[in-house]
Amino acid sequence: MAITGNGSLTISLSVFVISAAFLLKGAAETLSVEGQNLGTDNVSVIEGEMATISCRVKNNDDSVIQLLNPNRQTIYFRDVRPLKDSRFQLVNFSDNELRVSLSNVSLSDEGRYVCQLYTDPPQEAYADITVLVPPGSPIMDSREDVVSEGNETELTCTAMVSKPAASIRWMKGEQELTGEMTVDETYDRMFTVTSRLRLTVSKEDDGEPVSCIIDHPAVKDLRAQRYLEVLYQPEVKIVQAFPEGLTREGENLELTCIAKGKPQPHQISWLRVDDDVPSHTVITGSDLFIENLNKSYNGTYRCVASNTVGDAYDDYILFVYDAPTTIPTPTTLNLDNTQGAIADALRCAFSDTCHSPFLSRLICEDGGDMSVARHSAILSASPCSHISTCPHSHHSHITMPFTSPPSNHNHIHLCRPGNTD
Repeated sequence: MAITGNGSLTISLSVFVISAAFLLKGAAETLSVEGQNLGTDNVSVIEGEMATISCRVKNNDDSVIQLLNPNRQTIYFRDVRPLKDSRFQLVNFSDNELRVSLSNVSLSDEGRYVCQLYTDPPQEAYADITVLVPPGSPIMDSREDVVSEGNETELTCTAMVSKPAASIRWMKGEQELTGEMTVDETYDRMFTVTSRLRLTVSKEDDGEPVSCIIDHPAVKDLRAQRYLEVLYQPEVKIVQAFPEGLTREGENLELTCIAKGKPQPHQISWLRVDDDVPSHTVITGSDLFIENLNKSYNGTYRCVASNTVGDAYDDYILFVYDAPTTIPTPTTLNLDNTQGAIADALRCAFSDTCHSPFLSRLICEDGGDMSVARHSAILSASPCSHISTCPHSHHSHITMPFTSPPSNHNHIHLCRPGNTD
């Protein structure tokens, strides 16, 4: 009896040492016997769902397999379930596997489960069941609903009670931002996580989406989103509605002031920098109208727009150009035989067959004879013809009075490229 007792004590101590070694090493550990191998896997399961534990044996010699709960109570001995918890169900039993499912998992089911193989010495393998508790929908809030450009706002995002603790990321549009995160443990190893994001906004941020994204192994694509509402001062632009080109003396000027802001500008006003606007200027809201321009109106005209955030303006510099010069239109004459001499002279003046194509000066003599410098031509015309400068450089303007054709056509206006002496 003493030998038997000593032998039993020795075996018990050996089993205790082996078990303690496994507990220190961690989950899903296996004790191997030569020729046989017992194995299992850790399991992570979301609360309320189903977990499956598989005890597997290689090269089994008909040794008995059983599964124990964290309290080392037998759940299944071979294909028999001594434990009364009906949430455990046999999925498969063979010489090489004992597979058991656990439905409607709760936090109380978390712990280390033991696969045991009755060999000499016995083998054990450990499967840790980890129960995941997903956070609820994130709660997102901001310090203020509306913020003015250039100011700082703060947004908070909270992921309530989860296991393990969630992590929180921030996105503004496509840009990832960094917040300040705090983690509070509540009960039963449950955690609440809060992240705070401080952000200085500009007018470009108005309408921009800001999202907080929850990362947790039990859930995917869990997020909350808000759109930034940013107030900003007006943006002002002056458009010249008329004329389309240069502003010239005698013409009218129409300017339109385009102003946008948030809120929309409540006041638009016009002024002339360093002077008064012309007395007959008409201002109607965002439009300014000046008729019959002259050079005394030159200066800088300013449109100022205001809203609750601030004021802004745009300037238009007016420069009045000279009125356009009218170019005389050459007259085509049908000369009959009575003006043959004049016709011959004109044909000569505009003909390349003349000794010189340039009419530069026309000299009148009392006898009615006229001579052309550099080329002589006798014209039977009276009274005397004369020459003046054409509107455009290097042209001559010639007026030749004669008695026929009728008096309302008794002047020839002739412009021709040439030199003036």
